[in-house]
Amino acid sequence: MDRTELERQLERLHPECWGWALACTGRDRALAEDALHNAYLKVLSGRAEFDGRSRFKSWLFGVIRFTAMEELRRTSRWRVGGSERDVSDAIDPSPGADVTTEQAERNAALLAALAGLSPRQREVLHLVFYHGMTIEDAAGVMGVSIGSARTHYERGKKALAGQINEVDVR
Repeated sequence: MDRTELERQLERLHPECWGWALACTGRDRALAEDALHNAYLKVLSGRAEFDGRSRFKSWLFGVIRFTAMEELRRTSRWRVGGSERDVSDAIDPSPGADVTTEQAERNAALLAALAGLSPRQREVLHLVFYHGMTIEDAAGVMGVSIGSARTHYERGKKALAGQINEVDVR
């Protein structure tokens, strides 16, 4: 892929890349900016080269994930086991003018359920539901086998469904 095409793809995918960088850095905006900037530099300089064995978006998300982990280690901000802040900014549980109290309570329950998942379960669900990836693509981004990604996906969905059903019963 030539540089012009790379730049076009990066521009087209930038909003999703920004969201993924935020997710990979625990919603730390400054760290996400650094990670995304460095990932783009790797891609444009050829230090990270797309080989066509996966979709471009999946490959790029893998580069962003790896670069974000480098940034986290470099800045000593690595959080073992993730943090509730990873998902707490994903949905605003406070009711607005157009949001009912019941919807706000459901959003808060979803946040609590997401925070209770393992980091890998949250990550695979994030990639599949928010970025429209297949489980196979998510496995490539996460650097795990397809079987492992599928297991985390199924367990995460089951855990979320169970916790959300508990809230509905109450």
